Order: sequence, then structure tokens, then C-alpha cells
Amino acid sequence: MDFRTPGVDALAARVIPDQHFVLSADDARDVYFADTRMLDAKQLAHNRYRTNPRSLTDHLIEALCLRGTEELLDLGCGNGFVLEHIRPHLASGHIVGLDIAPGVLDAARHRLAGVATPCDWLEGSADDLSAFADSSFDRVTAIYMAHYVPDLPRCFTEVRRVLRPGGRFLLCTDRPDSMVEMWDVHYTAMREMNAPEHLFRATPKARISLTNGAEQLAPHFTSVETRTWQDQLQFADPEPFLAFYRGQNHCCASSKPGQDLPAEFFTELEERVRGKVQAAIDEDGYFALTKYTGAFICS
Repeated sequence: MDFRTPGVDALAARVIPDQHFVLSADDARDVYFADTRMLDAKQLAHNRYRTNPRSLTDHLIEALCLRGTEELLDLGCGNGFVLEHIRPHLASGHIVGLDIAPGVLDAARHRLAGVATPCDWLEGSADDLSAFADSSFDRVTAIYMAHYVPDLPRCFTEVRRVLRPGGRFLLCTDRPDSMVEMWDVHYTAMREMNAPEHLFRATPKARISLTNGAEQLAPHFTSVETRTWQDQLQFADPEPFLAFYRGQNHCCASSKPGQDLPAEFFTELEERVRGKVQAAIDEDGYFALTKYTGAFICS
């Protein structure tokens, strides 16, 4: 399924800036993932409004190539949404979820409570795996979280250390121009409001994306395979999109510490974005977000 068109490519070339937001692990722990609301909103939208019949977890499970007995470490496990779907494929295996944010880690613990597959939960950073011995895991995953990790080279060195011979490390991320339609309406609305220039930055995932991730991983792994897929979220009502947009922290504008923007700014921003989304729905029947995403399979 190919959603890529010359029009979307031209939009991305015009809209996506070179500089991206840089978000620290402290931001992730204390602001973004202090609770599960942001994750819940994003996961709901990515599943309910997708048009690719294969879900994210379908792609991940295929890439993991599980037999059912593996020891799996999930870095930045969040609220356990992905692990809940992987877990039936590890019926005789073992899952360890690690996250820096205690709020979402507790949600993961409750989500998988009572399953027969043994699950352990550990608070910590993905660039410090000293709690684990060498060759402890058959699979390690990092699902849309690597851009938060303070020291990526150290993280990859540690992953290689704890990964068993023949194991797989799966790192999922996006292209920087993924969901460019959202960034377009966001930037257009902010320009109308004469917003501060420092807010016009790309997604933090540009730090390690599908365009630059392989070169960062290559020094640490013998094999790095890039596997991509596409999807398109289609919203026939602006309100579910706005819930998703808030879950993205208004494209990072509303939760980067130190922005000091008043609540009125975001009220006006949302109203302007709502109008642009409604206009697209009136013209096309839906507002589309074209997703360019994928994974690096490392061994």
C-alpha cells in the first residue's frame, strides 16, 4: 500500500524544517509520560483511524520472528500497549519492560497483570542496562522511544552486550516527514498567530529517524536491515484529530519546558487548526495524515 504522492513529497519539502526539537529524558519522564494520557490518545488514533489493514503490532511481530520461548527486553515500554499484543507470541517466554517514567511503567504492570507469561518491570534509562548480565535476551525492542535516550551510542553498546548471539534488536522510528499534513496545519496556524520562531521545528524523532538511523546503528551491529511500511490516518471529524494533536503536545509546542506560552495561545491555536482540518474534511471527506514509518532490525 503506497500513500506517497508527488503532492505529499512537495508538501514535505516545503514544510518540514531542518532543525528539530531536542527533548531530554527528564522531559520524557516528568512532562510527556508523567501519566498515560498522551500515549493513550496516540495509540487510540493510530489504531482506530488507520487505513492500512495491518496494524503496527502486526508489522512488529513479523519483524521479531518469534518462536514463543524468547527472553524479550522492551526499552521504553510505556503503558505496555505493544507488549500486550506481543505477549501471546511469547507464551513460553519471558518479558522485561524498562521505562524511565514510573507512571507509565505502573500502567504497563497493571495492563499485563495476571498473564501466564512471566513479566518483570524495571524503572531505568535505556542507556544503562547494568542490571542485566551479558547475553541475557533473545530480543530487544525500542519502539518509537530512542529519540529520548540521552546517550544513544552507549545504549546501542549496551543492547549489543545483553543480546544473545543470533538475537535481534528492533528499533522503530519514523521518517522526519511522517504525518506532514499535521505539521502543515500546525505551522500555518502558528504563522497566522505570529508565533515565536523557535517553535518552528521538526519532530524530535529526526534525532534518530529512518533517514539517519542506520548509520548510527552500523558501528554496533554486524547487520542492520531497514524495513518500512506506510499508513494513512483518515479523520472524518476534527475532534478526534484534535485529541490526537493534543497527544502530540501540539507538535511539541505545549510541553517543552521553558516555552512560557499562555493557555490562550493554545486555545487560539486549536481553533485555527480545527478550522483547517474541517476545511479539508469538507473538501475531501476526511483529513489525512500520511505515515512513513518502519524499523531497523539489527543483529
